[in-house]
Amino acid sequence: MRGRIDHIILTVCEPGASFALYDSFLRFLGFELASRGEAGIEWVLENGDGSHSVGLVKARGSGVARQHDRYSPGLHHLAWSADSREDVDRLHELLVRMQADVLDAPADYPQYNGGKGYYAVFFADADGLKLEYVFTPPR
Repeated sequence: MRGRIDHIILTVCEPGASFALYDSFLRFLGFELASRGEAGIEWVLENGDGSHSVGLVKARGSGVARQHDRYSPGLHHLAWSADSREDVDRLHELLVRMQADVLDAPADYPQYNGGKGYYAVFFADADGLKLEYVFTPPR
């Protein structure tokens, strides 16, 4: 499908420290771990729409960890689509069991999508990258 995202690679301070959150979340979505090594970590989702992948690579630099500032140039946040409100709630339950950093529990967000059923959970990884799982009803 023209315009779909084929892959995304996120830069993190320590891929090993981020592994548990991404592995649980991405497996919840149906991704499978494809590779894990010195070059990074990659999960792949194969479906009728083709192949999609999410990767983590280690950040370069002085080795000083810093939290991601989503209001600096770069990525603000990354959102995945859910099949239903219940699907969002199930992910939230998983995040709570993992003691993940849930920024905003599942709720309606009428300020988004013209007030038409935007229901999401927001959470962050070990580097402060904001992630979202959202359900919006069909138009």
